[in-house]
Amino acid sequence: MPKKIIGRFLPDHKTIKRQKALAVFGSLLHDPNLWHLNRRSASGAFGIGMFFAFWPVPFQMWLAAALAIPMRVNLPLSVATVWITNPLTMPPIFFAAYKVGVWLLGAPAEPFYFELSWEWVVSSLNTIGPAFLLGCGVCAVVFGALGYFAMNLLWRFSVNKAWKARREKRQQK
Repeated sequence: MPKKIIGRFLPDHKTIKRQKALAVFGSLLHDPNLWHLNRRSASGAFGIGMFFAFWPVPFQMWLAAALAIPMRVNLPLSVATVWITNPLTMPPIFFAAYKVGVWLLGAPAEPFYFELSWEWVVSSLNTIGPAFLLGCGVCAVVFGALGYFAMNLLWRFSVNKAWKARREKRQQK
């Protein structure tokens, strides 16, 4: 069942509430809906996490937390899902987002070579920026929705499977 599997990997809510980085949310963290795992909260949290995973900005976890709180979905799951884009997966994911943007704009792919400098970032906004940002936006919406519906279907499937197993067990007695 997804609740048991997901629950194994999520930290305790008391540990999260003690994090100094989340102090900006204050008493909002005391809402019990932010810590429960059910179909609605898990689906919403997974969708939010996938949405912000495709944003090419720092502090994606804070953004996911900031949206999870008013949406009253599972906070730890939404923050953890953002880590789909981590230092190892970011280059291929963002390159794919750039390719999606190039395809949508119908523009030729610009050759670029990464440099770790502010000048490169500023100059890239003019050349590859529009396609990259469009691709990131489209991928964020598409994968956020896919994440939401996939988790919802997975949850329903596992609950139906458990009910069916329980029914069969009762009929065998």
